[in-house]
Amino acid sequence: MRYFSSRTDSPLLHIMWGNAFLLSLIYLLLGLGVEIALRYFPSRFLQRLSLSLDSLPARALELTGAMEPLRAAYFSGRISEMGVRVVFGVTTMVVIFLLAMVVGTLMGGVRTLLARRALREGGRRHP
Repeated sequence: MRYFSSRTDSPLLHIMWGNAFLLSLIYLLLGLGVEIALRYFPSRFLQRLSLSLDSLPARALELTGAMEPLRAAYFSGRISEMGVRVVFGVTTMVVIFLLAMVVGTLMGGVRTLLARRALREGGRRHP
């Protein structure tokens, strides 16, 4: 039994979800690779790269007001470094998914407007 009609099955939505998943996977794998390399080959470059990768989730948590409680939990020992990494990873995935959905929705809207305009102009030229 289908709950959704074929009208709600948008190829654009599938593309947006796929792109968001792929981007978040790449970001997380890059972060994991940098953290592993930093453990075995500590260098200033890898430290800076790690900080730049952490800036996206840190800013998002700061904007939502969740960074200060996370910081307090970390410094009081209620959450481990691995726990902070998991929170940062999940936050990064959420941010990437939201960005992909917003950009995809905006582009889908522009595409729809352009298609409607083309249909209207096409109807005027050929009576």
